[in-house]
Amino acid sequence: MTLPGRDTIVTYPAGELTTSARVVAVAPHDGGLAVVADRTSIHPVAAAWPDQPADAGVLRTGDGEYAIRDAVVAATDGETLHIGTLPVRPGTDGWAFVVAHLVDADAAVGEGDEVEFEADAATRRALSIGHTACHAASLALNRALAGRWSKSARQDALGAPDFDGIAIATSRIEPMGSVDRYRLNKSLRRAGFDASGLADSLGELAASVDATLEGWVAADAAVRIERDGDGLGDRRTWVCDLPDAPARIPCGGTHAASLGELGRVRVSFEMEDDAGTPVLRMTTRANPPS
Repeated sequence: MTLPGRDTIVTYPAGELTTSARVVAVAPHDGGLAVVADRTSIHPVAAAWPDQPADAGVLRTGDGEYAIRDAVVAATDGETLHIGTLPVRPGTDGWAFVVAHLVDADAAVGEGDEVEFEADAATRRALSIGHTACHAASLALNRALAGRWSKSARQDALGAPDFDGIAIATSRIEPMGSVDRYRLNKSLRRAGFDASGLADSLGELAASVDATLEGWVAADAAVRIERDGDGLGDRRTWVCDLPDAPARIPCGGTHAASLGELGRVRVSFEMEDDAGTPVLRMTTRANPPS
């Protein structure tokens, strides 16, 4: 097996579903095969922040078509292919960061083969809408909670205290939505956030976030992905031209082309307990127009 010496070129940030590629490595993995190519249109699960699931899709060769049962970020130093859990950060000198497409063991694919990748359009659209709704909701949540800060805090892309960035514990992108969990711990309170009475005003909080989202969706704010390069490890940024100012958030996921594509967006909140620490759970749901 010859391991790649450069990052996989990724075409999904530009919205592409299909791309032709050359296989550069095939390795056994978890009862199947991990296929690495020089380029791909398949969005993989990231190792550092695995919020967005992988695209559903297929790999086509001259001998057949094979379902991609998962796609994950992998790293190689030229000797070993590390799949899923990476020993170094993307961009580390001497390492290549690649997409490992996981297929069944009987797939007839080998090093040097010319192949085609195709992501499922419906799955991509649903996850892209969910990811864009997640970013918009996080900004609207920061705005709604801005009055609860008594100290200066790190600001978000719109200049509000970045509750989302400071308190986030987990984020999960789902078709047409997302689920985000925020820890209201002692360090957050020491940073100046006042959580008193929050549990009793979740309906008001949701109404405030919903109102902000309704205005942004009505403005049909344009969304684009800016890239430092075409490689998997290159920095990518979600940019949304909101009515007041453009918002910029580092992100490696896929997205809708505008907030108008989200349709009616609503959030709901619940309070949870994590070993004595209160956790605010925000569920975001988009209902795109037919």
